[in-house]
Amino acid sequence: MRWFRSAAVLCLCAMSAAAFAGERPQFLGSPDPAAAKLPFSEAVRSGDLLFLSGQIGTVPGADNALAKGGIGPEAEQTLGNIRAVLERHGASMRDVVKCTVFLADIGDWPAFNEVYRKHFSAPFPARSALAASGLAMGAKVEVECIAQAPRKAGKAR
Repeated sequence: MRWFRSAAVLCLCAMSAAAFAGERPQFLGSPDPAAAKLPFSEAVRSGDLLFLSGQIGTVPGADNALAKGGIGPEAEQTLGNIRAVLERHGASMRDVVKCTVFLADIGDWPAFNEVYRKHFSAPFPARSALAASGLAMGAKVEVECIAQAPRKAGKAR
């Protein structure tokens, strides 16, 4: 619980600092034409924080079909999709400070953790997880993240 509170305080402080400085949030879209039709931004930058919308295990270029093979391949694709969004907006997995994991079946928790450890290393981001009664497109897992990704001087993100 302490990690969660620390991440929440970090988020609120960064958002407050950005708002105090008169910065407006940047709503960042996806280059995927199919995603452009959806009613949310792929990420939002507020100050030095990047808030990613939840990602599921859809395979790019495959008509947004979910990765086949169960929780393992779907979790791999989900975290790969997160990596792609972060990189598109000038960040990396090392910049992630908080993840929220939604599982269709909490029994998939150990299998998800195996995949998660391949994408994150100690010190791990703060994280919350819960079981959901249903995820978009029948997904087994959805993950949303917050990354601390300061803008580079002279470079727009």
